[in-house]
Amino acid sequence: MINRQTADEEAAPTGAAPAPRRRRLKLGKGSLPYVLLFPALAAELLIHIVPMLTGIVMSFKQLTQFFIRDWSAAPWAGFDNYQVALKFDAPVGKALLASFWTTCLFTVLSVGLSWLVGMAASIFTQDAFRGRGLLRAAFMLPYALPVFAAVITWSFMFQRDTGLINHVLHDQLHLTSDKPFWLIGDNSFWALLTVSVWKGWPFAFLSLTAGLQNIPRELYEAAAIDGAGVWQQIRRITLPSLRPVNQVLVLVLFLWTFNDFNTPFVLFGKAAPAAADLISIHIYQSSFITWNFGQGSAMSVLLLLFLLLVTVVYLAVTNRRRDAE
Repeated sequence: MINRQTADEEAAPTGAAPAPRRRRLKLGKGSLPYVLLFPALAAELLIHIVPMLTGIVMSFKQLTQFFIRDWSAAPWAGFDNYQVALKFDAPVGKALLASFWTTCLFTVLSVGLSWLVGMAASIFTQDAFRGRGLLRAAFMLPYALPVFAAVITWSFMFQRDTGLINHVLHDQLHLTSDKPFWLIGDNSFWALLTVSVWKGWPFAFLSLTAGLQNIPRELYEAAAIDGAGVWQQIRRITLPSLRPVNQVLVLVLFLWTFNDFNTPFVLFGKAAPAAADLISIHIYQSSFITWNFGQGSAMSVLLLLFLLLVTVVYLAVTNRRRDAE
């Protein structure tokens, strides 16, 4: 056989330099995962990290509508924006604190009800029966629908005179003496909670259903033979077996709900009622309604620190409890 390199040198004209060899880039076994992860990390850097760092820098500036064209020219404010936000006896701090407690109550109720409904639905559809697949698909419809389309539909349903909610409660069931307002006043909190639970419980149902598939059926059969009822089986078998799933599920639902902006913004618009003034919409109003972007950025950083603190404490407590068991 003729060597390819020798043939190339003979075919080349006399006096010409030999063609340079092409060197292939050899990757080690340990570097391949990093190469595959690099596009995702670069996208994460551009989409999340860079805007987050920009917001942190903005929180230390007196960025108002006078510096929109060139925000880098805004004067340095130091920690003044944070002091204004954390001064709870002043109007700005008092309003932020009220929004924070409203968000805490809303998050606890929304996450609790979403988990409860999702758990009940997953247990109900655990055993095989005719039409179970169709019922499970119907349960996932709220999770599959676009958020904006679903919330806009709920806003029409909550209309006082022409909405479906008042038509059923007042005209059909006669549960109210008058048609209540749902998108203003104190009832706005319950309207927002209803939409949040309706939108969030299918994710809990999906996660818990996947967790239930890993529990051996023999455990329930043995418990039934020993005389354990349904509630005892749920308490002694289902809940302990789903503890790892619930650990992640509750944390994800908490972060999504506490930081939710789309639902109150689409349901109420730019100005949410005081009863439904979640901290996400409150920060938006502080930034884009009053044009004080520095102060709004400081509130966003405080919200980020709070969520990070809650996440770290939650994971530390749950991991310690798991190790102890």
